Amino acid sequence: MWRIVQALDGGISRIKLDAGRLSAAQAVAVADAAERFAGGVIEVTNRSNLQIRGIGSDHAGLIEHLLQAGLGPREAAGDDVRNLMLSPAAGLDPAMRVDTGPLAAQILESLQTTPRFHQLSAKFAVQLDGGEDLAMLGHAHDLWLSAVELDGALWLAFGLAGCPADDAPLAAVPWADGHALVLALLHRFLDLASAEQSRMRQLLATTDVETFLQALPLPLRRDAAVRDWRRQGRDAALHLGVYPQRQPGRVCVGAAAPLGRLSAAQLRGAAEVAEHLGDGTLRMTPWQSLLLPNIALAEADAALAAVQALGLIGDATAPLAQMVACTGSAGCAKALADTKADAVHLAGLLRQPGAVASIHLSGCPRSCALAHTAPATLLAVGPGRYDLFIHHPAQPGPGAPVGRNLTLEEAGAALDARSRSKPR
Repeated sequence: MWRIVQALDGGISRIKLDAGRLSAAQAVAVADAAERFAGGVIEVTNRSNLQIRGIGSDHAGLIEHLLQAGLGPREAAGDDVRNLMLSPAAGLDPAMRVDTGPLAAQILESLQTTPRFHQLSAKFAVQLDGGEDLAMLGHAHDLWLSAVELDGALWLAFGLAGCPADDAPLAAVPWADGHALVLALLHRFLDLASAEQSRMRQLLATTDVETFLQALPLPLRRDAAVRDWRRQGRDAALHLGVYPQRQPGRVCVGAAAPLGRLSAAQLRGAAEVAEHLGDGTLRMTPWQSLLLPNIALAEADAALAAVQALGLIGDATAPLAQMVACTGSAGCAKALADTKADAVHLAGLLRQPGAVASIHLSGCPRSCALAHTAPATLLAVGPGRYDLFIHHPAQPGPGAPVGRNLTLEEAGAALDARSRSKPR
């Protein structure tokens, strides 16, 4: 938030939220800021944060406006390192093993207020998973932590430079030692990493895991019960619409920002729904959507209708709900195509519902909009033209090319054909 980065369409300010959460009043403050200091464009990021695009020259005014709303770090130096991802349904999800909120608060406080941790890269990221069904399991993190039940007790398993969807845990500690574990792992990383090694994967390329773990000041459980445990997940798109809560008579309402973008009016309207029908809070998600928690079951349909009337997507089968697109050439000098506009065009071309579970349009090979590989990737090679890749877990990168230099009409036909060829 303090470092406004210049892009083709103006400045960008990323507002790192505590575990993706903000109050309705804070959401209104962001909407007001986007209109007053920028072009009115707000984006939900794939790390459950918000960013304002198209910022003009009054950077100081924007920052002061957001700080007055309570959006920002405890200390300016701690802004970059507040990279902790939770489930958007933490504390609410019927499947959760534990409410991660209290431990998350301890970790965030330490990240913000420990001067040594301010040396961490702005991209160094931690994930804390409480066993929720609604959880992003495919993003790679420098440190991931998952609640697991072993011998009738709650433990915290962890891994390095990976994600719980793909990797086995390295070890586990009792849940009560979770905060101490995170502190020890972060200090250990800073002890060993060179100036060029800003991410855990870079350190582990030159330092083996056993060396990393051996000096930790905590006893680690590393038996077969830990090593053989695997995190099971569900289709996260199920949160669009009405999502159940553990609390009786209460539900969440989920809605996607089309292609990750909210207008100021949409965010302000969602805040009003949260204020009148929910608990006055919003939760951003890593699927570039938002969740309104603690809505009475009897009010669920009214809340969903209200957010859909704003232009948000509450149906997981809607074509745009299945698409992710980067900023594109309208806002990024590196992009070869206007991916946002092309995604809207492509959505109108698809004839088979659910042609692919997720489609990613990227303006260049950097693939900024998505932190993991999508089932289908359209990589721009020029205005309105793309190479189409279909992902397979055994292949690196976006997958195998199935079409080169395709128009959007050709890409849509190819995606529809894949849907028709699937067994039903």
